[in-house]
Amino acid sequence: MIYVNNLRKWLSVSLLISAISIFFVMFYTVDPQTLELIHDIRPEFLLTAAFLHLSSFMFWGLRTKTMCNSLGFRVGLSRSVEIVTSSTFLASVTPSSIGGEPLRIHLLNQDSVPVGNATAVVLGERLLDGILIMMAAPVALHLFRRVISTSGLDIVIMAGEIALILVFIMVIYAVWHPHHTRKALNFMLHRIAGFLGKGNDPRLERIMSKMDMVIEDFHYSMAFFVTKGRRGLLFGSIYTILFWLVEFAMVPVILMGLNQPPSIIISFAAQVLLMILLVIPVTPGSSGVAELGATSLFSVFVPAYMVGIVVIAWRVFTLYMNLIVGGFVSFKILKDADYIRNLMK
Repeated sequence: MIYVNNLRKWLSVSLLISAISIFFVMFYTVDPQTLELIHDIRPEFLLTAAFLHLSSFMFWGLRTKTMCNSLGFRVGLSRSVEIVTSSTFLASVTPSSIGGEPLRIHLLNQDSVPVGNATAVVLGERLLDGILIMMAAPVALHLFRRVISTSGLDIVIMAGEIALILVFIMVIYAVWHPHHTRKALNFMLHRIAGFLGKGNDPRLERIMSKMDMVIEDFHYSMAFFVTKGRRGLLFGSIYTILFWLVEFAMVPVILMGLNQPPSIIISFAAQVLLMILLVIPVTPGSSGVAELGATSLFSVFVPAYMVGIVVIAWRVFTLYMNLIVGGFVSFKILKDADYIRNLMK
């Protein structure tokens, strides 16, 4: 019952914030032209956008499969796609989409990938995403400065960039200095156990021993990626680029469905900056931040009367479709209810 209540709470908060944000966006952008726009929507382009989002799961699954294979663990493509699709449900109801990572690690572990190796794969994927976005961000900012100049946008984007860089540095440090990482985690674990009155619990040593093994596996796997497993990193990088190209292509396709020019370059730049905003863990599934951030950035190249419709369509694919498809795969196909129940307690 606690699990159900917690899951409902996170899901309700995510959907409520998203709905309120969309209401305000529509309230300030709808006019008679918007109604005409809705009447003339070309559904074939919206179906194409939905297909693009679903196909992104394929590229994501290929990345997971390739990186696991480079470490010597065979995970099939269909299984990899199931794993990444399932994780989108929890990612959609947790801040900064952080809930998806533990679930992917758990599911890879079910496929006989040790926890440390699975952690290296999942964090490696996050690092590839972060590196690509960080590399694209200066170009995106340059393009936006040619269209609009605002110090507020620069400050927010810079904060997101700093957050990404700090995470990158922390992971690199953890890889090359596992001894210090182990000491830091053991210190924190003892402090937390003492605070909870569990300092003398005999299970504490078993937990620390298991944690040490996970850290060693993680260190070995990440080191292997940058030495003998560079092929996995290479193809992982290629699939990362394809994944984001497909995801970013949705907005231009949505615009075409609204009989507007696709504005490919500036829309890609806007989404790069938006992804940096969504790194900041504020709300479940980044609800509110996503809608309002998208409205601000998309309004640079989308007419005011149309921006609300574009944001709604984009959010339907990136949030609501993830909840539906990810939830279906989690509970009906993979039957991850027990793990999600424990994670959400």
